[in-house]
Amino acid sequence: MATSSPYPIPAEAPAPGELRRVRWWQRRAIRVAALVTLLALSGLVILALVREQTGTQGFLVGLGLAVVPVPLLVAAFRWLDRVAPGPWRNLLFSFSWGACAAALIAIVANSFAIRWIATATADPTSADTLGATVIAPIVEESAKAAAVLLVFLFRRRDFTGLVDGVVIAGVTATGFAFTENILYLGNAFVTDQLSRDSGLASVTAATFFVRVVMSPFAHPLFTVLTGIGFGIAALSAERMRVRRVLLPFAGLLLAMGMHALWNGSAVFGQYGFFTVYAVFMLPAFGLLTWLAIWTRQRELRMITAELPVYAAAGWLTPPEPFALGSMRARALARDYASYTWGKPAARTVAEYQEYATSLAFLRHRGRRGRAGADFVARERELLEKLWERREPARPALDYAARATAPVMVPMPYGAYGHPPYGPAPYAAPAWGHTPYAPPPYGQPQPHPAHGYPAYNPYRS
Repeated sequence: MATSSPYPIPAEAPAPGELRRVRWWQRRAIRVAALVTLLALSGLVILALVREQTGTQGFLVGLGLAVVPVPLLVAAFRWLDRVAPGPWRNLLFSFSWGACAAALIAIVANSFAIRWIATATADPTSADTLGATVIAPIVEESAKAAAVLLVFLFRRRDFTGLVDGVVIAGVTATGFAFTENILYLGNAFVTDQLSRDSGLASVTAATFFVRVVMSPFAHPLFTVLTGIGFGIAALSAERMRVRRVLLPFAGLLLAMGMHALWNGSAVFGQYGFFTVYAVFMLPAFGLLTWLAIWTRQRELRMITAELPVYAAAGWLTPPEPFALGSMRARALARDYASYTWGKPAARTVAEYQEYATSLAFLRHRGRRGRAGADFVARERELLEKLWERREPARPALDYAARATAPVMVPMPYGAYGHPPYGPAPYAAPAWGHTPYAPPPYGQPQPHPAHGYPAYNPYRS
């Protein structure tokens, strides 16, 4: 007997095939190819422009000197991102955008603006000063902020907080400073070549000292302010739309202001540069460094606070929240897995740590009302990925937790109310979501992909 559906299909409903139709320009491969092509063309154009100004020899000298601070800066931002490391493709895109697209925009826009001002005012000197203190900060910081905005919009799952904003902005600015240093150092070398018989001091050495030794953090410092604005916006709830728009804009304005102060330091007299450097740049650099490290430690404390509920539900073992909240224990767990089962096991443990960190961050956002509509599906996905990798990860993290656990002072019998251990340490969350129960554990067999021995909870 046929029954009518309570949800009849309307006559104007599209065919099933039309619901899944994707336009060619919406395909991910097309977008990636277009982005790579754009960055490659920008790189070729910026290479030609810089080589035209510095010559081949000046370009090579500038390139060799400008690359010196890049590994140190990238390593510093990567260290900051070690708790929840973002994918390398985001960092590669950020650096490429800063070194190619943002640098090209800055060179073209700054040159055009300065020429227009010089023509309008018939005063090239004032045009150069105005271009350095007003035009350049606006153009350069906007061009660099575009990379942070693109990652924020199209890689939203990888952009979850303050550290992500700092890292993406800092790596973008590092790429921009790299290209700019090639230009400045190459021009300085050309100047030295033209005046080598005049007995003047080396302009190349002075430029290298100021830009690479004294202030390699200048451009990252400016753009990090924009990244902080985007990072705080990422921490805001979806309903706070005004805040999510104004905070990145406020960070961008601060970045422009500090950049203008730095570029205009020469206007303040003979010692203007050193005054701005000592009074503003160094304190700001120290403050932002402290903020970044404090945020990193806060993330570790968050992991330790959020994961015990999953241990109570059976997804994790009791020692794991402590081990996952310590960078030393994490490294020790990877070393233990590598020593016991080899490098594939260490990579599996590293993946386990990343998924557990993402799970802790997701739950923290859920408790604060900032989780999206896909919270339940995303949580289940992360739990399943953890469960698939539990065989090498559990004994490795258990070993790391025991090796790094602080020495506990024995408490009197009956302390905390219940002898001998006190009340259950892990309770269901107050916001009403209880994690799924894991599947029956039983006796898991070695995974066919890696062949690790089954986890034994009673292993010493």
